[in-house]
Amino acid sequence: MTRRALVVTHRGREEAVAATKEAVEELEAAGVEPFLAPEDATREDMPAFELGIVLGGDGTILRAAELTRGTSVPLLGVNLGHVGFLAEAERDDIGDAVRRLTSGDYTVEERGTLDVRVLTPEGEVSTGWALNEAALEKVDRSRMLEVMLEVDGHPLSSFGCDGVVAATATGSTAHAFSAGGPVVWPDVDGMILVPLSAHALFARPLVVGPRSRLALEVLDRSPAAGIVTCDGRRRLEVPRGARVEVTRSDVPVRLARLTPAPFTTRLVHKFGLPVEGWRGRPRRNGGSATEDAR
Repeated sequence: MTRRALVVTHRGREEAVAATKEAVEELEAAGVEPFLAPEDATREDMPAFELGIVLGGDGTILRAAELTRGTSVPLLGVNLGHVGFLAEAERDDIGDAVRRLTSGDYTVEERGTLDVRVLTPEGEVSTGWALNEAALEKVDRSRMLEVMLEVDGHPLSSFGCDGVVAATATGSTAHAFSAGGPVVWPDVDGMILVPLSAHALFARPLVVGPRSRLALEVLDRSPAAGIVTCDGRRRLEVPRGARVEVTRSDVPVRLARLTPAPFTTRLVHKFGLPVEGWRGRPRRNGGSATEDAR
């Protein structure tokens, strides 16, 4: 049986064209047939494949997640963007990264996703999902969005705002982070809710458990209607009187990992955090920190 790998790339950049050429050559050398996803590709358009390689930034990885979610395919991200928080390898390491992927020298990390449902006053239902976040925002930029927040079937508070971000732990370093939300380690199985420019005393970021059900109602009196954007890519209209429900999904996205580097190290590397002067574990009995760690 022919082995096949999905290749998703940001084709509008010269660097991505060169990186794609190198990745394709490495795949072919390993006896793996590359399939370059068209810009408008959907899941229905594509053949079966066992591996996924993504060349670009986090936005390109989110696009690839649309094409692989619900399958067993692991995605290996090669960062060609600025931060590339979801990526595993950098541009200079592409050859080694592809060789390790095709030889099976990697582990798989499953990242949780969100299920999103919008119910209109007329009874219409639309659904979506998100790896990073589902952001409810106002349609009219000059007006305020009036929402009621509900957790596990109980009302918590209502307030005017520019919007509300519901995020996974993965998305805690994306839109939710920019809005002042907490950074949450990927192994924390919960959901984050961050109000955007809320006009209320109690409108702080919340972290709830994995079995919680978040709901946001756009009140009838709201000056503006809303729209939910999932991962900055998929949109659902939210008219006045509509209800947005967000729950943890049972369908993860699978990411290929090449190193066991902890999330702390990833934060330091991606954000360029200052760690100079760190001494590590305290020494005991005059021994070195290295000896104590043995």
